[in-house]
Amino acid sequence: MALQYSTSVNNARLDSIESTIGTSPKLRLLTGTQPANCGTAQSGTLLVEIALPSDWMAAASSGSKAKSGTWTGTATGTGTAGYFRVVDSAGTTCHVQGDITATGGGGTMTVDNTSVAANQTVTVSTFTLTAANA
Repeated sequence: MALQYSTSVNNARLDSIESTIGTSPKLRLLTGTQPANCGTAQSGTLLVEIALPSDWMAAASSGSKAKSGTWTGTATGTGTAGYFRVVDSAGTTCHVQGDITATGGGGTMTVDNTSVAANQTVTVSTFTLTAANA
């Protein structure tokens, strides 16, 4: 039988993600398929690295937690965004990774355009974490 949690427990679990990663992490958008897990070496071409706001996620509510503030950056690489990684402020430890689609595409993270060219401004449209049984 699967575990089920109260909304309060789900919210606390989600809020712990931001506190564990810390303030001002970095978001990396990369080409290719995401590695097997966060412990696996980063692959693909780095398209853009965005310094996220100090308080980068809103407080969890009803079992979900959405990005906070504007997540935008200037691309340094060219290619098709395939996955993202959220790394600590030092850029050394991957804590979260997932797929990317264009806005409306249903990916874990959506961006204004997955076809990225160097010097292009890239904006993250949506990113929401949802508790497993919310």
